[in-house]
Amino acid sequence: MRTLLLALGLLATGPAVALCACPQNDPVAAAIKTKPKPHPRLFFTETRSEELRERIKNAPTLAKVSAFIVKTADALESVPPMTRKQVGRRLLGVSRTVLKRVNFLAYAHRMTGEQRYLQRAEKEMLAAAAFADWNPSHFLDVAEMTTALAIGYDWLHQDLTDTARKTIRTAIIDKGLKPSLKGGWWVTTSNNWNQVCHGGLTLGALAVLEHEPELAQQIITRARKNLPRATHEYEPDGAYPEGPGYWVYGTSYHVLMMDALQTALGTDFGLANANGFAKSGDYMLHVTAPSNLFFNYSDGGAKHQVMPALRWFATRHENSALLWHDAPALESFVAAAKPSSSSSHRLLPFLLLWSQTNEQRMQPKHRSFYAGGRTPIAMHRSGWDTSATFLAIKGGSPGANHAHMDIGSFVLESDGVRWAHDLGSQSYHSLESKGIRLWDRSQKSQRWSVFRLNNHSHNTLVVDGKLQRVKGSGAIDAFVAESDMPHTIVDMSAAYAGQLRNPRRGAALRRDRSVVIQDELETLANEATTVRWGMLTKAKIELQGATATLTQKGQKLTVRIASPEGARFAIVETAKPRAAHDTPNRGTRMLAFEVEMPAQTKHRLTVVLAPEGASTELQAAALADWR
Repeated sequence: MRTLLLALGLLATGPAVALCACPQNDPVAAAIKTKPKPHPRLFFTETRSEELRERIKNAPTLAKVSAFIVKTADALESVPPMTRKQVGRRLLGVSRTVLKRVNFLAYAHRMTGEQRYLQRAEKEMLAAAAFADWNPSHFLDVAEMTTALAIGYDWLHQDLTDTARKTIRTAIIDKGLKPSLKGGWWVTTSNNWNQVCHGGLTLGALAVLEHEPELAQQIITRARKNLPRATHEYEPDGAYPEGPGYWVYGTSYHVLMMDALQTALGTDFGLANANGFAKSGDYMLHVTAPSNLFFNYSDGGAKHQVMPALRWFATRHENSALLWHDAPALESFVAAAKPSSSSSHRLLPFLLLWSQTNEQRMQPKHRSFYAGGRTPIAMHRSGWDTSATFLAIKGGSPGANHAHMDIGSFVLESDGVRWAHDLGSQSYHSLESKGIRLWDRSQKSQRWSVFRLNNHSHNTLVVDGKLQRVKGSGAIDAFVAESDMPHTIVDMSAAYAGQLRNPRRGAALRRDRSVVIQDELETLANEATTVRWGMLTKAKIELQGATATLTQKGQKLTVRIASPEGARFAIVETAKPRAAHDTPNRGTRMLAFEVEMPAQTKHRLTVVLAPEGASTELQAAALADWR
């Protein structure tokens, strides 16, 4: 230990910590044997500071973002620092708000040199440092608070008072890094907790590296070992199993960790080169519809967010097409955004650090996208204009992290309108506070009593009123991108085990921009079966037997049941809560029909959805002939 300290030219301060059980040839040790780069060493180095100033001069939209951050910092001067107010089991809202405030204030000070931003950031950090703890029982809270203080400590290091510097550093060590040594399930998990916790702790370790070199090595080595567990989740094609909303969360911290290592140690240890991860920018491009809404499967909302991490992908891979949706979204954001002291857009300064000067974007080359992996999904679109038809469908399993019972579910847009919706998640605290065991993913879990999470609310099938099988997993067994009828076929057999035999769903986009959803089903031998086909919408619905006319925002969509003969549409109530713990789903309703099927018989459910000018006529064909 003393040899390492002498190599760093400094002695560690503070209480002793457990010795690092790291291999002698640990590349992290090799990277930190040289004297650490001076502060600021995380992201916003002096070199990057000068580059950013030049970039802003030549990029008007980025200049507006920078001005908005400074304007928000102005508004924060009169806002009192956050207090330790826990909501249920989480302090997470407080941690995120502190992170947003410190990021914005530190950025404003670095760009303007004005002391008032420094003083206000110092005040916020000292308040957080004085908390009794950062809620280690829910370790995301610790990770995000560590991130906040690490960034503020590093970016403002040379201007902080000696007392403030020591107090903040001690808090990072004692309330962030050392509590993590107790471990927890998050250390080896593969979901977003891995990325956020290891990412945040790595930032903390790098910020205080010269004062706690051995502890820092231990934290960074552990992160380097375990982050690949989360990286594998993007394989093979870049899709994020937890959906685009959680992509923004987990991937942002993934990128923060890699860029912090690169700027502080000169290497990210090859973490950014993982094949599936490298493709995930393309995933986010295609999972975003023409309306700029996400295909929001799993826990997450549909609203597009300003995504600094996507800028990192576009810059790293020199692919401005990735910003096809993000660039206009950013322009809309800066035109309408108002300063807020909440946690919203807490990583916005990183958008500036990770952007290119050139604000031009290229139109993407491909209109269809498929990704395999834990949650296989596919998207097809008629073009890249805002009126294009967009069709997305998924497989996967309800047993995956943050997943819903939505195997075979689809979303649909045309003419700038989202016709087929996914409700997304319900507030976790609203359910936990009512005693719902939300994180139990067994078949009989209370989780599946939540309307938004089960298949009764999704655009898929309900068989005899039953739930999909939690252990079942839907596979995409056909994907055709280049044809007159791009399409995807999902094998839903495992999701409906014990309910149907070999159910398969096809989703196709025709040349006239109409869409076909076709299910091929076989009932079991013992008894008759009732199957409900459903599509959740916010449109006004007019029924005419086997045809329904949907109207919304001045546009129309005609939906026709092509088979079976005799089926008739009905409207299912979805707006009102179905149970005391459910939240209202205002403005929604479900277009549905039911089919009674005799035992041991085969059936085909075919629905055509046509925007204005497209046809609902269809020449019947089995899914096997679609290929």
